[in-house]
Amino acid sequence: MDTTDRPVALVAGASRGLGLLIATDLAARGHDVAICARDLEETQQGAELARQRARATTGPRAGRVLALRCDVSDRDAVAGMVEQAEQELGPIEVLLHVAGVIQVGPAEAMAFEHFDEAIGTMLTGAVNTVWSVLPGMRERDRGRIGVVTSIGGVVAPPHLLPYATAKFGAVGFTQGLAAELAGTGVSATCIVPGLMRTGSHENAMFTGDRAAEYAWFAPAASLPLLSMDARRAARKMVDGVLAGRPMVTLTPLAAVGSRVHGLMPATTIRVMGLTTRLLPGTPASGDTTTSVRGSAAADRLGSAASAVVDRLTVLGSRAAARLNQRDPGATLR
Repeated sequence: MDTTDRPVALVAGASRGLGLLIATDLAARGHDVAICARDLEETQQGAELARQRARATTGPRAGRVLALRCDVSDRDAVAGMVEQAEQELGPIEVLLHVAGVIQVGPAEAMAFEHFDEAIGTMLTGAVNTVWSVLPGMRERDRGRIGVVTSIGGVVAPPHLLPYATAKFGAVGFTQGLAAELAGTGVSATCIVPGLMRTGSHENAMFTGDRAAEYAWFAPAASLPLLSMDARRAARKMVDGVLAGRPMVTLTPLAAVGSRVHGLMPATTIRVMGLTTRLLPGTPASGDTTTSVRGSAAADRLGSAASAVVDRLTVLGSRAAARLNQRDPGATLR
């Protein structure tokens, strides 16, 4: 394929995890892909992994992967990043906004800055990236936009309040955008996944009783019955966006949760309330609002608890090592 004929995609939040898988999938399909994240070195590492894996899949047909630094909550930075991507690769025809942060802990252990970061990354960040590419897409009468939201943006889960707040906004934004763009040649896809095995528990941030919060969240994000294989999820997301589907819902639990909440919202809220009572409480003293990364929270577990959690998170930890979620020299826990 002549490189001048390649479609160009932008994946925001693709230095690791799900975004890295999506970028790899697009490159393997022959797209030239720009990826961005806040840490340039980590993004460059992700770009190299995406290039290698795409070429291993499709050989010379694989597209280029360009690494750029950008904080999606910064509107001017996003505009500059999009301009640079288009100068180096060409007009962006496909956008997937994947950037996200996960903050786990009880509501009373969350501070204003947790909400600011979550909303800035997952809601304002989505608006910033979409609005930076949309004028060009509309001018060309074609384009594909996908925003990765969450079942947590449909049914508010316990101990993830900043996350749910931002994701609920992202769901409304993307669904409204899809309706506004009808008939223009540009489509918007609201992607609603459940838990996926991306190794995200190692980079999630924990407040409150940090070790106890990690002990429930990490297995939930790793066990096959509760979480989906991330490679399969990424492929289905890209399929849906390129097809211009308005909604893509992944995992049976996400589909069931959406339907039950739509029919019986008061019931699902009560169930979430009962679930909250089973989760760790906030320590009576000490600093409870300072966030600790998952890898550090795991180190606070006692030896017996650590052994159990390690066994329950084997698949998630393997995904973390594969998807640039940890230092290259780190070993599996």
